[in-house]
Amino acid sequence: MLAFESPLATSAHASTSCNVLLRELQQIWSDIGESEADKDRMLLELERECLEVYRRKVEEAANAKARLHQSVAAREAEVATLMAALGELNLHSPIQKEKKMAPLKEKLASISPLLEDLRTKKEERRKQFADIKNQIEKISGEISGYNYPNDTMISCLTLEDQDLSLRRLTEFHTRLQTLQKEKSDRLHKVLEYVNEVHLLCGVLGLDFAQTVSDVHPSLQRANQEQSTNISNGTFEGLEQTINKLKTERRIRMQKLKDIAGQLFELWNLMDSPQAEKNVFSRATSILRLSEPEVTEPGVLSTEMIEQASAEVERLTKLKAGRMKELVLKRRSELEDICRMTHIKPDASTSVEKSNALIDSGLVDPSELLANIEAQITKVKDEALSRKDIMDRIDRWLLACEEENWLEDYNQDENRYNAGRGAHINLKRAEKARITVTKIPAIVDNLINRTLAWEEEKRALFLYDGERLVSILEDYKLTRKQREEEKKRCRDQKKIQDLLLTEREAIYGSKPSPRKSNSFRKTNGYRANGNGSMTPSTPRRNSVGGATPELLTPRSYLGRQNGYFKEMRRLSTAPINFVAISKEDTVSTYTSVCDSELGSPPHS
Repeated sequence: MLAFESPLATSAHASTSCNVLLRELQQIWSDIGESEADKDRMLLELERECLEVYRRKVEEAANAKARLHQSVAAREAEVATLMAALGELNLHSPIQKEKKMAPLKEKLASISPLLEDLRTKKEERRKQFADIKNQIEKISGEISGYNYPNDTMISCLTLEDQDLSLRRLTEFHTRLQTLQKEKSDRLHKVLEYVNEVHLLCGVLGLDFAQTVSDVHPSLQRANQEQSTNISNGTFEGLEQTINKLKTERRIRMQKLKDIAGQLFELWNLMDSPQAEKNVFSRATSILRLSEPEVTEPGVLSTEMIEQASAEVERLTKLKAGRMKELVLKRRSELEDICRMTHIKPDASTSVEKSNALIDSGLVDPSELLANIEAQITKVKDEALSRKDIMDRIDRWLLACEEENWLEDYNQDENRYNAGRGAHINLKRAEKARITVTKIPAIVDNLINRTLAWEEEKRALFLYDGERLVSILEDYKLTRKQREEEKKRCRDQKKIQDLLLTEREAIYGSKPSPRKSNSFRKTNGYRANGNGSMTPSTPRRNSVGGATPELLTPRSYLGRQNGYFKEMRRLSTAPINFVAISKEDTVSTYTSVCDSELGSPPHS
């Protein structure tokens, strides 16, 4: 292993070698016989050559030192520049102070790795800035419509490349994030606009691709190479397009609503079949929808409107030929409604007058039909306001039916006989008696409500052409007379019973058993074959569906008046109790008055 000697040892070793070589050279010169002058001259030359070698080596070493010093200074300057550009702290200063006295090669060796690292960082930082710059330029161009916006940050990055610090990089990142968020918001807004345009174009039956392409070609999905334009100009174009489409939708919707209304009117007039109506169900469905609710594709297309318009024209022509038939039909409907609600129809549009007017040509059938339609609407409105009173009339008439049934039931001599269904009639009779006791209150309440209605409407409440209050007052009067007849009948029966008792006491005889059939059929009452009693006519269910006997309160009163006349004839005729046999007398008064007392027959 070689051992490294110190500089002093090396110098001593070299000096010894030089002395040995000098002595050897002098010996050679002596052997040669050189003179002392030649020896001195050659020694001077030798010394001069040695100095020249040393001088040359010193100059080379000085030049190498200068170059090293220059290289170190240059690298230190470059390090300082890179640190300043990258915005990093000057970490080289403490190292430089520590190695101030260190050799130049050591300084150069220590600064080179730092310089390389800083150069690498600079290249990476430049790439980061370039990437961010490209993204910012692209997004800014999309937002501005590629009009080369005056972005000071981009201009600064282009003209000044010395500041590559993290602070500046963060600023660019922040700017990029802001632009990205703005781009995202704009894309979302553009997507909303495009979807709305797509919906409107579908409803109106327009070409969506052509519509958005007119605003900007990039909005068409088929063009995938070009990014979607999100500039303010695109927004303005989409907003104008949407407003235009909404206006068109509003116009078409109103037009189709008018046509659909005409269709419904014509269908009702012509009694069109449901299959024919279903063909235009899409067109008529918009009547119950608002503008935003109309989303079905093609429902407002020009084809749909043209088809509906053509159908209206066809039905209008068909209606002209069937106008007379329609007028008579609607008049019949008016009369049916009036009959159901007991309102007297307007005589100006009666069937006879309508036929005469149409045949004479004095009146347009359409105007006559419109007049009848107005009368139908008026009658329906009036029927709605009369509903409460009509319901109470129904209740009154039902009570009168129960009273009529009870009278017939009380006239049946076998009503208490045990038989199938007899208990049902007994229960009904009990309920009927309770209902009959409520009739006066029902009538009074009905009169009060009718008067209140007349005061509110400032018109008379007519029932089949006659004032209802008058009908009710007549009914009350007749009912009062009837009660008086009943009371008179009961009083006369008591007198007759007293006379019969006195006669029995005088003559000592008893009346023979009364002859009667097992069942005497009475007015409105019949046997059902098993001993029970059922009405001979069905009960009245409603005012419009009354039996002929109880069609109106006036007819009901007519029936009661006939019954009252019979009662007056029997009660006011002179009675000759001597001439009339006891059996006939008992039979006569029992048949008339037994139902009023409601008592079981004598055994």
